[in-house]
Amino acid sequence: MAAPLLVIAAGGTGGHMFPAQALAEAMLAKGWRVRLSTDARGGRYTGGFPAGVEITQVASATFARGGVAAKALAPFRILGGILGATFRTLRDRPAVVVGFGGYPSIPAVAAAWITRTPRMIHEQNGVLGRVNQVFAKRVDQVACGTWPTALPDGVDGVHTGNPVRSAIMARAGAGYIAPGDYPMSMLVMGGSQGARILSDAVPAAITSLPDSIRSQLRVSHQARPEDMDRVTAAYAEAGIRADVQSFFTDVPERMAEAQLVISRAGASSVADISVIGRPSILIPFAAATADHQTANARQLTDAGAAILIPESRLDAVSLSAQIALILGQPAAANQMAAAALSCGIPDATDRLVALVEGLAGQTKDA
Repeated sequence: MAAPLLVIAAGGTGGHMFPAQALAEAMLAKGWRVRLSTDARGGRYTGGFPAGVEITQVASATFARGGVAAKALAPFRILGGILGATFRTLRDRPAVVVGFGGYPSIPAVAAAWITRTPRMIHEQNGVLGRVNQVFAKRVDQVACGTWPTALPDGVDGVHTGNPVRSAIMARAGAGYIAPGDYPMSMLVMGGSQGARILSDAVPAAITSLPDSIRSQLRVSHQARPEDMDRVTAAYAEAGIRADVQSFFTDVPERMAEAQLVISRAGASSVADISVIGRPSILIPFAAATADHQTANARQLTDAGAAILIPESRLDAVSLSAQIALILGQPAAANQMAAAALSCGIPDATDRLVALVEGLAGQTKDA
């Protein structure tokens, strides 16, 4: 008898693809067959998927990009993708289909709905993305990475958390060294592409810190390539020891060593901060759809684990005051680290696996 087949559908961003990869790895380890349904853009993120995962590229499109012609053709490309996915679903009879959001997930999840295949979606953010909004009432389960998540009336979500990569898991709950009169580390992250506003505000804020704190700081700052030279120069001019790069390959290590993290509030970043357990200052991306980064930060801020500064209110003076507040109070920083850890869900992948197996079990019972 053939092993059950899981179809994972995910869009072309790391926020969708990283939790999809975590589930794929776990289900392969349990003996399932796994197929990833994505588009050409999502294909750029498949390098980390295990070799045992079958990659299927589907026709899809978005109404949010491109010119008039591209937007006019989008419905036809999506319909073509749904027809192709429906044929494959009828032919291969997957046990479960899981969508992680993004337009490329439409064909596989729509095909599962058409064929009445057991199906679920996973939403990483505190607000449903456009595609997950469409399917929330058309699936058997809605798994929520952030809690609470705003859901349509009549839809109940299951709080699974957001899966984190194995390198973060290796540092889960790493001991926190409270700030003090010794070398301290700070990690500044703006997502995979950096964030210009952080490059504008953070060096100036650190320069304004009391000398007792500033002299002890070592900063790891992720900046856009075009901002690196000026950020490096700003730190050097202020006599601050800083490592400025466009991308850190060792974020888990740097986060585990940090007394404070300054970051955007993307779902993956919030999950990493929670699982490792670090005080943070979060600056949500103001242009995020439905302000979902503010929703992502809510659990940490409500728990007293993070300070939230809206982008519209971010300046060097206010940021410097918040940094000094945390790094100048070791006991409070310790409490923030513990509160962050209490929000972490290191077994998020296991919770997703349990939902998948539950849906597959319902199929067998039917």
